[in-house]
Amino acid sequence: MKTLTLPVTSVRSSPELGAEQSPHRNGDLPFRRFGKNTRQEAGVSLRIDVIKMHIMKNVEIFCRNNQNRCYYPLGTTLEEIARDQQITLRTPVCGALVNNKLKELSFTVVKSKTVEFVDLMHPDGRRMYIRSLLFVMYAAVREMFPEVSLEVEHGISNGYYAELRGLGRPLSASDVFAIQQEMQNIIARDLPFEKKGLPTEEAVEILHRQGLHHKAQLFSQQGTLYCYVYFMNGLANYFYGHLLPSSGMLTHFGLEHYYDGILLRVPRPDDMKVLQDAVKQDKLFGVFQQHKDWAEILKVSTIADLNEMILSGRGGDIIKISEALHEKRIAEIANMVSQKRDEVKIVLVAGPSSSGKTTFSKRLGIQLAVNGLKPRMISVDDYFVDREKTPLDEKGDHDYEALEAIDVEFLNAQLLELLAGREVELPRFDFHTGKRFFNGHRMILEEGDILILEGIHSMNPRMLPRISPETTFRVFISALTQVSVDEQTHISTSDNRLIRRMIRDSKYRGYPARETIKRWPSVRKGEEKNIFPYQENADVMFNSATLYELAVLKKYADPLLQGVTENQEEYSESTRLLKFLFYFKQLEESEIPPTSLLREFLGGSSFVY
Repeated sequence: MKTLTLPVTSVRSSPELGAEQSPHRNGDLPFRRFGKNTRQEAGVSLRIDVIKMHIMKNVEIFCRNNQNRCYYPLGTTLEEIARDQQITLRTPVCGALVNNKLKELSFTVVKSKTVEFVDLMHPDGRRMYIRSLLFVMYAAVREMFPEVSLEVEHGISNGYYAELRGLGRPLSASDVFAIQQEMQNIIARDLPFEKKGLPTEEAVEILHRQGLHHKAQLFSQQGTLYCYVYFMNGLANYFYGHLLPSSGMLTHFGLEHYYDGILLRVPRPDDMKVLQDAVKQDKLFGVFQQHKDWAEILKVSTIADLNEMILSGRGGDIIKISEALHEKRIAEIANMVSQKRDEVKIVLVAGPSSSGKTTFSKRLGIQLAVNGLKPRMISVDDYFVDREKTPLDEKGDHDYEALEAIDVEFLNAQLLELLAGREVELPRFDFHTGKRFFNGHRMILEEGDILILEGIHSMNPRMLPRISPETTFRVFISALTQVSVDEQTHISTSDNRLIRRMIRDSKYRGYPARETIKRWPSVRKGEEKNIFPYQENADVMFNSATLYELAVLKKYADPLLQGVTENQEEYSESTRLLKFLFYFKQLEESEIPPTSLLREFLGGSSFVY
């Protein structure tokens, strides 16, 4: 704590506390505390303290963790406040939400604030941990292989996949072990991550010298005079978010040889001492690699590349090519189904929230029709049980992502009737009343008909226990972002889908961004439990993301995110997303065709939903 000539007054709101003198946490400064019940008795002392606070320009801090209201000298750091307040969380304190906006522990308070300290298990703390771990991996690779470029490409198998460009030979298991040893050495040295504000020109020059050319290019495109860069032991980098105080906090990680690169393994969200299981995801990896190849062919692998295309007036070309690649892939999938028309009677389409399942199903239906099949569509959502029968999660809320929210028995019975050539009356589900109803809509399958069954559980074998697997063809769809921020910063597919859903929720349901953000953790939890474990059951995977979409979505997302106010808990997440979108140059949507999957979220689709 800084040496002061006057005592700092800390006023606690706990009514049971009386006036007391106690030593400062570091042992050099007394802190006077007054509970509510003693303020009148200590009126004279309190007035003196108020005068002192005015002289010292103290700021008021309300700490949510312990409900204390305290006063500290102007320029006190969050780390000093956490130490004085004796904040103890499940794991080490790594940052704080200051007026609901994430700040590092080195942040100094100059105005009155509401502060909530967070640990490594908080979502923001976890992001800080992963960013810091990526910096350490970058430093280790640079130390072991100075001429090599580390490129972190995407999240997969409960970790992060990276490749070493310029190695000149295949990466070996011994190389990976050496990098891991160097990472452990950096962590053992407990090196601080230092954040420095620099003139942008100077920061760009430093990044270029280190070979971080995409990062330097992105900094140059923003047009700012100054920017922030992090340094660790003289090495510079930036990861578009806050880092931990030092490398010594990175106590758990793993490194494995994975395909042609490295899989960085990270701790579980619920236990920082246990690494997440590395699950083989061969099909998903193949989809990522395919779209990475497309991005490299088009020379649009990073945000900086995309921005250059937009600034040069070639954004329309990226839209046309991206949509053509989608159409080509959907046609290929339709051909696969058509080749099995004698056996396959049902095409199952599954995917997480806002992956574009509905539009994909309609476009697949068109391509199947081109091949002489007659698609008939059924939504699994119409087979929800009545709301009062919906299972509850651990918070007591309705768990619509659970398989038990679907009337599996009734769905299977109707499918068997259809496959036997009998007519059925299909249900509809009213999401306002929470009830299933029938409106006379009937269906019978005739020669050449094929069912497209769309729903989040369609990869789960428990959903169709009475249907022979040989009669189904399974397609898993997700928005696997193809563009990276830069060499070491991938774009989360979850963020891409959240932005899509936020725009759709606002346009079609009237929900503010705050509500979508608030519900998102529950949605993600349901996906992790009920959807992603079954994605490798798919016969084929489809990536619904486009190279250009975030540059288009920016126009719609920005005002929605700006509508989240500082006094709302979702403010931290909204500011994070706004900062992320800031780096994209805006692209107009005029050239997006009405059949695009993106039209499901933007509007203007030629499909009826």
